[in-house]
Amino acid sequence: MGAVPPHLDDYEEAYDADPRTAAIEWFDDAEYGLFLHYGLYSLLGNHEWVQYDEEIPPAEYALLQDHFTAERFDADEIVDVAVDAGMEYVNLTTKHHDGFCLFDSAETTYKSTEAPAGRDLVGELADACHDAGLGFFCYYSIGVDWRHPHAPNREDWGWPARPDYDERPKVYADAGHDLEIYRQYVEDQILELLEYEPAGIWLDPAVFSTLPDKAGWDPEPFDLPDLYETIREARPGTLVSYKDGVTGTEDFVAPELVYDSHGEGSGKPGEVCACMLPGEAYEDEVRHSWGYLAEAAGKHKTEEEVWDLLTETRAKEYNLLLNTGPLPDGSLDPEDTEVLRAVGDRIDDEGFPGG
Repeated sequence: MGAVPPHLDDYEEAYDADPRTAAIEWFDDAEYGLFLHYGLYSLLGNHEWVQYDEEIPPAEYALLQDHFTAERFDADEIVDVAVDAGMEYVNLTTKHHDGFCLFDSAETTYKSTEAPAGRDLVGELADACHDAGLGFFCYYSIGVDWRHPHAPNREDWGWPARPDYDERPKVYADAGHDLEIYRQYVEDQILELLEYEPAGIWLDPAVFSTLPDKAGWDPEPFDLPDLYETIREARPGTLVSYKDGVTGTEDFVAPELVYDSHGEGSGKPGEVCACMLPGEAYEDEVRHSWGYLAEAAGKHKTEEEVWDLLTETRAKEYNLLLNTGPLPDGSLDPEDTEVLRAVGDRIDDEGFPGG
């Protein structure tokens, strides 16, 4: 058995007996985490789906890589904010739907280390989390990739896998489309991410869902059972999540935006992932977004709104994974850091709601 990961120091005895069980116990106790959506889309300040929504051709969108400096992305500051906020873990978008990677993947040149930033942001944040004893999670978009030529392109899987271009960009495979090539790409990148010793791999989204209540997701297109086994063999203490669950063998459920009952009765812990911007109260005024959204300035969640959300999720015995979208330069949004620290002060004074 290898060394106990820093975030599991208090679970050493359980870890020696069974790393996965110890990690699940830790996650069930964790209560609160920080989610970060950061990538090329942040430079445009118009939602993380901007490439899809504005039908920006892949070659044109890829030019943003030449302007990605991340000059104020500060892993130590991010961890300091998370600790001050009372959080136990951090989850970073290592690769979102646009296919751009924030780590030094050997599988592509479409990554932060080949941008002007010249930095492995995943590695920096992983190290900072380990040093602080926080869990580090790797968000990874498994089913949507608007860059890879062999990524899913079928509307009948129940999810818009590609932007609706008038003409199919040359970057996409057409008659020679081979999903197996993409599956291997995913597995190879997941294995690379495991080298950062993450607390968990957080997979998103299910392009092959056929029912709106998410029941009946089919794990076959991505050989999820084999992928999970690969993860657990490589790092037994690394948790696996896929939203509300696909195979039933995920380690926790993670409904989006609001608690739902899909995971009830599973015997698994859960978390609700939600956004600092904008609050649901503003959905008619400004679009909901996970990535940086310039038009949402001044409309982020307040301290009281975050407290209410934390109260709601804790009442269900779920964790809250609260997202902020870093600014184009990689710095944390000051609107959010002020509120997160204020909530952390309240946790110090009162404890977690319902605790």
